[in-house]
Amino acid sequence: MKKTLALLLFSLCFATLGLAQSEYDEALAAKVGADEYGMKKYVMAFLLRGDRVAEYSPEKRQEIQGAHMANIGKMAEMGKLVVAGPFFGNEDLRGIYIFDVQTIEEAKALTETDPAIQAGVLKMDLKEWYGSAALVLLSDLYPKVTKKSF
Repeated sequence: MKKTLALLLFSLCFATLGLAQSEYDEALAAKVGADEYGMKKYVMAFLLRGDRVAEYSPEKRQEIQGAHMANIGKMAEMGKLVVAGPFFGNEDLRGIYIFDVQTIEEAKALTETDPAIQAGVLKMDLKEWYGSAALVLLSDLYPKVTKKSF
């Protein structure tokens, strides 16, 4: 009985592996820059509360936030920013960016275009990250699920 169960589990795993292999799309993998595991390198930016937040009035912070959002849109249109979003709550860790770039230096140059960074309202901590190459396809899907813009 144990041998039969083991054989059945082995067969199921083998069949699942075979199914995954048959779904592989070489052209799509090349388009998104996937390695053999379907992954690629990104640079993730952790957005942190800046040291100069208290220097600005609520109105000025709102203006900086609007410019920050416009810059996010610009980086996304360039194809460099794959994901961006805030964290819930009011902690020092404010949000993330995931950049489709190869180096921290490239990501740093992009973060330096952010008006919130320039104003000291936010600061960034950049880390290389290994994630699904399919993440870059989100930009095609996002408009299809977005009813209202910021």
